[in-house]
Amino acid sequence: MAGLILLGIVIVLALLIVASSIKIVPQAQAYVIETLGAYQGTWGTGLHFKIPFFQRVAKRVNLKEQVVDFPPQPVITKDNVTMRIDTVVFFQITDPKLFAYGVENPIMAIENLTATTLRNIIGDMELDETLTSREIINTKMRAALDIATDPWGIKVNRVELKNIMPPAAIQEAMEKQMKAERERRESILIAEGEKRSTVLVAEGKKESAILDAEAEKQAAILRAEAEKEKRIREAEGQAEAIIKVQQANADGIRMLKEAGADEAVLTLKSLEALGKMADGQATKIVVPSNLQGLASLATTLKEVVTDR
Repeated sequence: MAGLILLGIVIVLALLIVASSIKIVPQAQAYVIETLGAYQGTWGTGLHFKIPFFQRVAKRVNLKEQVVDFPPQPVITKDNVTMRIDTVVFFQITDPKLFAYGVENPIMAIENLTATTLRNIIGDMELDETLTSREIINTKMRAALDIATDPWGIKVNRVELKNIMPPAAIQEAMEKQMKAERERRESILIAEGEKRSTVLVAEGKKESAILDAEAEKQAAILRAEAEKEKRIREAEGQAEAIIKVQQANADGIRMLKEAGADEAVLTLKSLEALGKMADGQATKIVVPSNLQGLASLATTLKEVVTDR
């Protein structure tokens, strides 16, 4: 009975030892393996077996990109202004062996390295340049940290200045300056708006005057054309009346000729027509050269009528 119990204990221990020898490495992780205290190798993702009592997992390494937010660090600018800067570092472990054996505390090492690098960079810049050169500072810090952390198996991908905190007095002065700048811009915008409004009003008045002048011009043209049309129609009416009168006289003489009237009658009708012309609105009358002969003829006709 005691032998069976002992055998069962041995079997259980053997199973536990075998189970502890089976290791499954998750995705994005790596295991650093030591044999009798010496580095043996690095296990990647998958199923692995280790020798019991001789091999052990020295370090489990996370291969994902990691983010570390360091507390604000006091720095002094070139113009002797003390400020505090909060930095954020994005890094990734590329060599688990170097990360396990390169430095005792990698995160603390990166923090101290970040603080010293930041002080060196800010020490060569003035306050105004520091506040306006975040991208330049980020680039310089990333390059310096990436080179310094290569022996530790760490790659620094990005460094960001999360917050820059100048002294309270300087911050208050900056706020006053910003307020004055905003008020100046507001005044400029108001002045430009008033100027633009004045220009628009002047342009509107000018355009209105031009339109009024154009309207007056068109009205004068229309009045002149109407007066011209009126005179043309009056002249055409007078000409048409004269033509009709002359046509009537010509028709009368033609009818006398067709009736067989002699020359004396025709001459008398001509004189009557001349008299009618003199009664009109004409200012000039052309008298025929044979008017004296016509007058004597008229006298002869008058005597003949009297004798009868």
